[in-house]
Amino acid sequence: MTAPLPLHSADTLVLYGEAFASRLLLGTSRYPSPQILENVIRIAGPAMITASLRRQGSGTAIAESGFWELLKKMAVPVLPNTAGCHSPQEAITTAQMAREVFNTPWIKLELIGDDYTLQPDTLQLVQTAEHLIKDGFKVLPYCTEDLILCQRLVDVGCQAVMPWAAPIGTGQGPLNPYAMQLLRERLTVPLIVDAGLGLPSHACTVMEWGYDAVLLNTAVALATDPIIMAKAFAQAVNAGRMAFLSGAMTAQDSAEASTPLIGTPFWHQA
Repeated sequence: MTAPLPLHSADTLVLYGEAFASRLLLGTSRYPSPQILENVIRIAGPAMITASLRRQGSGTAIAESGFWELLKKMAVPVLPNTAGCHSPQEAITTAQMAREVFNTPWIKLELIGDDYTLQPDTLQLVQTAEHLIKDGFKVLPYCTEDLILCQRLVDVGCQAVMPWAAPIGTGQGPLNPYAMQLLRERLTVPLIVDAGLGLPSHACTVMEWGYDAVLLNTAVALATDPIIMAKAFAQAVNAGRMAFLSGAMTAQDSAEASTPLIGTPFWHQA
């Protein structure tokens, strides 16, 4: 009998040439307590955990904070985030500071264009990503599901892009399935759904479409039991990925019997 696959073992996520065992990334804000955050990280086993330099402080302050000590103790790669930046220069400066503080070339690029929806500034995002890539960063840009925008990000050197499923923190799940599936069909780089997922079923769905990973925060942090929810999302991500790899059946327009007729009155041996 074949042993069941352990969590996250469907295959390996590769970003910028680096392999990760998990296809789940987790944010670190809005949790009820540091202990719950620690337990969530342990049970979910994420590939990366995000941290915003702007929200946690800068320079020596973050290095001396309990939050930073917790991140180091978890021994999970940190993905710094330019959250809250509204101009290219602000995002670039924040990224450069984060590289020094966290000692990593990874950066989640957020360039916010609208404070109400937190929609990214699609007009300046590409040039900002290009600048950071030329500066040696491994850029994971937060963007919309717009095909042309995502293609332009790939054209300037982004080896992965992170389209939203819905506005940040809404938990509505994929609002534009057509655009998201088209994006997956047209682009060959890894696609990470970032923002808008609220249920494990949402994560499973986008992974079934062929998305490579998901990044979550609010859906876990604001759950009644974040620890159980983190486990549920981890299992859903893995299940969706395995379903994609296995090749789902084609939907049929009419019913088709699945029970064999052997032994029934209508079965005749040839």
